[in-house]
Amino acid sequence: MAKLTSKEIVDAIKEMTILEVKELQDLMKEELGVDPSAVVAAAPAAGAGEAAEESATKTVVLKDAGATKIAVIKVVREITGLGLVDAKALADKGGNIKENVPTDEANEIKAKLEEAGATVELA
Repeated sequence: MAKLTSKEIVDAIKEMTILEVKELQDLMKEELGVDPSAVVAAAPAAGAGEAAEESATKTVVLKDAGATKIAVIKVVREITGLGLVDAKALADKGGNIKENVPTDEANEIKAKLEEAGATVELA
């Protein structure tokens, strides 16, 4: 098998859907024992200009977990790849779920969290 360069890998990730990137992330966790969520989340924006990146990105902020905290913790773990203790602390105190994500992805994350019962805002 030919060895791919880092640029070729990033170019391939740019062409993936969010679901495909999530599957890649899960496979990397399982096969390699690493959590690539920060790298994978930043990859789609890697080719964009800085000014365009700033205006086209959002930070997803969890304000309140609501009455269904367990469901919110599950979604937080799914989105961030955090362990149970860290996800619970984030659900208890609130805070940034993901920073500098594309607007479309931020809206999807917000929808998932709100469906679980959380109060979320995009900054």
